[in-house]
Amino acid sequence: MTLSERLNLSAFRDDAEQWLRDAVPERWRMRRSSLSPEEITAVRREWDKQLHRGGYAGLSLPREYGGQGLGLAEEVVFHELAARAHAPEGFGRIGKILTAPTLIVHGTPEQQARFLPGILSGEQVWCQGFSEPDAGSDLASVATTARRDGDGYRVTGQKIWTSFADVADRSLFLAKTNPDAPRYRNLSMLLLDMKQPGVTVRPIKQISGTSHFAEVFFEDVWVADADRLGGEGEGWKVAMTVLQNERGAIEGITRYVEMRWDLDLLLRCCAARIGRTLDAEDFDVRLELVRWQVSKAVELVDDPVAFARASSVLKVTWSELWQEMTQLAIAASCPEHRAHWRHQYLETRASSIYSGSSEIQRNIMAERVLGLPK
Repeated sequence: MTLSERLNLSAFRDDAEQWLRDAVPERWRMRRSSLSPEEITAVRREWDKQLHRGGYAGLSLPREYGGQGLGLAEEVVFHELAARAHAPEGFGRIGKILTAPTLIVHGTPEQQARFLPGILSGEQVWCQGFSEPDAGSDLASVATTARRDGDGYRVTGQKIWTSFADVADRSLFLAKTNPDAPRYRNLSMLLLDMKQPGVTVRPIKQISGTSHFAEVFFEDVWVADADRLGGEGEGWKVAMTVLQNERGAIEGITRYVEMRWDLDLLLRCCAARIGRTLDAEDFDVRLELVRWQVSKAVELVDDPVAFARASSVLKVTWSELWQEMTQLAIAASCPEHRAHWRHQYLETRASSIYSGSSEIQRNIMAERVLGLPK
């Protein structure tokens, strides 16, 4: 990064920090825990629209597609500052981080004109219809079918672990369109309307008591040819574009901030409970390595292969570190923060599974980083 780029990034940071101080709703900042589910939903919906009005939606998307024409570095800086400011998480993450970049690469001009404005403005919420009960890490094994019916498809099947399904307008949806075609060439990517008859959403209550995901059932749900992203049978290629954006630096820096808060609290809990910090001091070094790995991924963004490698390393690093931290916190048994640590411990059990399990990430590193045979 040149000196001019560093100065521009510093100015961007200052402006974004000030905007966040003014924009984060006071009722969210001061009494979030007392808000009703309906109030929380309203705040999160409005936050997506605030981001658009403030010029912080689609920071790294090209201007010709409605974005700000900046880079991944600005995206990472803004998400770090937003996490530090306790800003709401809107409902637009799947649309802006996954759907929009994929539409730019694989979408037709008509699809881009139809969907990108609503994604960026916060008017349209997207979810990701990939995982199924028998097809999570082995994504190519999805069994949901989209059978040909005139100038479109009829979709039948089930998806699971679907974030934002209960509020989504559309789904970036992977389905089997040709059961007789070879593996990896039998799938297509669809832009499925979630508000039509035949779609049933059932929220999943997690062991922590929260509900971030849902299982979704589809029965003869209609998708027109105009809502297929890429050619028929090209779904796997499109899905790889999606996953490259999913396992990236933005999630890493957001998790870094949350883990930093947890580590600071853990150090205080250990010191108060047993008079010393045990192994928690080692976590400080490892946590800074997460931040370093984010910076490395940002620098490699123009090299797709190197970026994918760095992202896989990053995902394993932060997810397993967070699990170790919360496990130590449970062992420290701090009575004042017991409820917090119980929640975090249970939440992080899934961190090494979602967005690509640690086993899958290690396979990627073995094959693409170390060059080992399959």
